[in-house]
Amino acid sequence: MSLKVSDKKVTLVTGASSGMGKDFAKALLLEGMTVYTAARRVEQMDDLKELGALPLKMDITKEEDVQAVVTTIEKDHGGVDVLINNAGFGMYGAMEDTSIEDARYQFEVNVFGMARVTQLVLPSMREKKSGKIINISSMGGKIYTPLGSWYHAAKHAVEGWSDCLRLELKNFNIDVVIIEPGIINTEFGTVLLDPMLKRSGQGPYSKMANAVANATRDSSKKGQSSDPQVITDLIIKAVTASKPKTRYAAGKFAKPMMFIRTWFGDRVFDKMVLSTVK
Repeated sequence: MSLKVSDKKVTLVTGASSGMGKDFAKALLLEGMTVYTAARRVEQMDDLKELGALPLKMDITKEEDVQAVVTTIEKDHGGVDVLINNAGFGMYGAMEDTSIEDARYQFEVNVFGMARVTQLVLPSMREKKSGKIINISSMGGKIYTPLGSWYHAAKHAVEGWSDCLRLELKNFNIDVVIIEPGIINTEFGTVLLDPMLKRSGQGPYSKMANAVANATRDSSKKGQSSDPQVITDLIIKAVTASKPKTRYAAGKFAKPMMFIRTWFGDRVFDKMVLSTVK
């Protein structure tokens, strides 16, 4: 179900310089949409520009950058019809070992940056009484793992924030959709390992930190991750549906992990997770 050029929608994908965000942008271009992409590393979106995307430099934690991006889109295309809040990163390390400054930055990117972009695109959506806001959460917004306290806290916040926003925007005909990826084959896992070991690789949490690192590396070697395409398929489904679901989940371990967490309780889930990092 592709959109025709005559009903082109304007999409903004944040965090589009790599991984899932880049895949989303490519798929949306194939759907015939006008696709703006935003990221700090604008040079890494040159391939998207060649495909027809409109890359913009944006550090999601900087107010002036966020305002400039939204202003540009409104000036050139009348506003955003579909916002895909993809910008984010994972930060691991024992809660005790993680500075509050680092914890704040995790929230600045994964929660407050997303919220600010959304605040700025909403007036034009409300005026049109139409729009979709698609927030990339994680199965980590419903479950938890050791040494991931600040990351999971941020993703749990995304879930609750999105649910409230969905209710607030219902009367304006604006959909809010949550995407919950499982383990996806991106740079996410490898990028978080070195900082985690720097924080917690020595000291009281060293045994757990090294076990988590080894488990993550083993999973990568064994190919225990899903191709980003499984999440891209959900994005297209949500964008093209007249009545999208409130949540979509896919990717390695996403549905079974969330099922066990929901129906078997904390103690069973605790034992299962801890058994993987002994």
